Amino acid sequence: MKRWYLYLLTVPLGLVILAYLIVRLNFPINFADIWSRDNQAKNTQSDVGKMPDVNAVPKDVHQLRPLTEREDGTKIQDLPNGIYGFSMCSVVSLSAKRGNTFSLEIQKHDGIVYYVGYASDEDIEKYLTRQKNFHILTSPHSGEGASSLFEIPVEFVAKCEERPFKDGYLFDLFVTAIPELPT
Repeated sequence: MKRWYLYLLTVPLGLVILAYLIVRLNFPINFADIWSRDNQAKNTQSDVGKMPDVNAVPKDVHQLRPLTEREDGTKIQDLPNGIYGFSMCSVVSLSAKRGNTFSLEIQKHDGIVYYVGYASDEDIEKYLTRQKNFHILTSPHSGEGASSLFEIPVEFVAKCEERPFKDGYLFDLFVTAIPELPT
């Protein structure tokens, strides 16, 4: 009779382990990423009706991964290529979460660090036509007058100023000249 209880415990435990292995092999799940996304969502604006948290340029375009909690606060030059995080104008170090500062998304790929945000079509046109001495008013969120997504290398920006706007910030990027691309 004692063996009956042993089978009663062993069979369900074996089925649970088997089910776990089947799911794990067919659908790999990274629980750290899930936890990170959940925490990121909790640290964004919580009031309904405000601008949603947007992660700017689609990450799959450049195969980017989010900054991990362990990398949070790391200097940008010490971070690998293929990451994105958040920072204010200084871009000395990156934060894994946008937080309450409404900072700009910063991407590092192909050895270049980029500001990523939303701007007006007119401002982006100045950048695309390689004008000199112009401002691009950038927002971390899409909105009226800043509905087009763009990225610009940090090294192209001579000066970046944070300007309080509503519950967050706008970023004034001043570009003096865009360097010529090597041929």
